[in-house]
Parts: sequence; C-alpha cells; structure tokens
Amino acid sequence: MKKAALPGDTLKQQLKDKARDRVHTFLMADDTIKCAFINGTRMIREMRANFGYGLLETLVAGHAYLAGGLISTTLKGHDRINLRIDCSGPIKGFSVEANARGEVRGYLKQSPIPIDKPMNDFNLSPFFGSGFLTITKILEGMKQPYTGQVMIQYGSIAKDLAHYYFTSEQTPTVFILSIQFDRQGDVRGAGGLFIQAMPGVSDQTFDELEDLISHFPSPGKLMADLEDPEMIVHSVFKDFKPRFLVSERIEFFCPCSEEKIAAYIAMLPMDELRDMAENGPFPMETRCHNCNTVYLYEQETVREFYEKRLN
Repeated sequence: MKKAALPGDTLKQQLKDKARDRVHTFLMADDTIKCAFINGTRMIREMRANFGYGLLETLVAGHAYLAGGLISTTLKGHDRINLRIDCSGPIKGFSVEANARGEVRGYLKQSPIPIDKPMNDFNLSPFFGSGFLTITKILEGMKQPYTGQVMIQYGSIAKDLAHYYFTSEQTPTVFILSIQFDRQGDVRGAGGLFIQAMPGVSDQTFDELEDLISHFPSPGKLMADLEDPEMIVHSVFKDFKPRFLVSERIEFFCPCSEEKIAAYIAMLPMDELRDMAENGPFPMETRCHNCNTVYLYEQETVREFYEKRLN
C-alpha cells in the first residue's frame, strides 16, 4: 500500500505517533473480565488521508477501525476478522478487516455520505437506518470461516457490537468508541475501550462495572490530551484491580502491492486482457478498495501480461 502524507508530518512526529498508537490488553476482577484500551489516533488520521474522507465519513469509518482494533485483541497467530454493516441509510455500510498483528484496513460503501441538513451532534443513528451487522472470523486451522449476524438495533457501532456479542455469543460486552476533532475538523485523538465478561464473573460485578463505564471519560479526548492509557485504567478501575498483559502496535495497513494487483490483472479472462492491452486507456488505473491506494500500469506492461498468457 501507499500511505498519503499527513499535513506537517515529520519523521520525528511519525515515530512519536506510531509509538503511541497501541492497544493495551488487561484483565480485571480476579481475571474474570477481559479488556482492551486502544489509542488509534495516527491510524485514523492515516486512513482519512488515504481516502480523503470528510468529518462525517471519518467519524463512521474511524469508529469501525477502532472497533476492529479492539476485537483484534481476541485473535492470535494468523487469525483475522471482518466487521461489516449493510444498511438502508445514507451510510450504506462499511467493511473493516483486522488481524492478530494489529493491522486494520477497510472502507465505507458510500463516500461522501449524503446529508440533507447540517449535523447538530455526532449521533449517527439517522445515517444507518435498518440493516445487519456481521462479524466473520477467519481462524487459523479452521476449514471454514465462522459468521455471525444480528439486525441493527441502535445505529451505533459500539452499542450494536455489544448487542451482537450478547445475542450471538451470549457474552456481556461493552464498547466505547471515540474520536476527538478540533475546531478545524482535524482528528486530535481517537481511542476506545472494550470490556467483556468471562466465565465466573458475577452479575453484580459486571453491573457495577457497567455503571462505572457509563461515566468513563471520552477516550478520544484522553488521547488528544496525550494521557497515558495504563494510568487512566488504574485510576478509573482501581477497585477492580486491573492487571495489564500486553501492549501491542495498531496500524492502518493493507498488504496490497503493485505486484499483487498485477497478478490479478494477468489472470483476467483472455478476451478482457486483450481488449485492455489494445485499447487501454493508459496508464491503466486500479485502486485497492481496502486502502484506496492507486496503482498505474502502462500499455507495455499490460501487453506483457497478455503475451505471457499466450505462451
């Protein structure tokens, strides 16, 4: 993939941002509750720059990316998940993929998202309408992916994900997803929280925790203020004795490349490949829908694809 340059970016800033972009996994309440806290500020800024998203598009896709990053903490090895919403509202939906290495990519199905009046707040439910939330798990060693699906109930990625886990996996779960914008509409901070009950947790403990979470400060604002995630967790959840396990990178990343896209083009049906080689237009432009990277191929290159197939 090719990442678009961020305004005013320097090598020093890149290194600082990438060091902060992490997902922290921890346990609480005698290891009966598993949790993760994500700082994905640079991830969201890079995603926005590659797709050229506006504020609304960044908010929707950003929440989906943060959710994907949080869910990635439940994966291992070469596991990956796809989080998808298909809906009747102006958003139309999105598809986001994350893997156990903390790499997140994906796209909105409608951009720009049409709006008929100015937004008064960040309530996204009117933009979703009716539809379905689907999670597909591609787990290493399994012959077939596992797919679960629920109807959208809230028009909120965080709340509908919680609904999914409770309905499909009978697991009480809470998500908080947050992006902080400045007055110019630039992303200043992006963060999220994932909390899930494990076997053995009491209903009273989880109820107490849910009440505490309802007053949890905005993760996006906390990340904009450069707060330390571990200190935040220890401060807010001190009575539940959080125990941190690991802190891992999170990144906007797509494994596409000029060579991989070329291999796909070379395997097109022969009549299509011949027509492309003869008639163009050139340079031939292809675009990865997962990261919006553009790849260009000249006529000579496409002719080589065709001639190799002939031989």
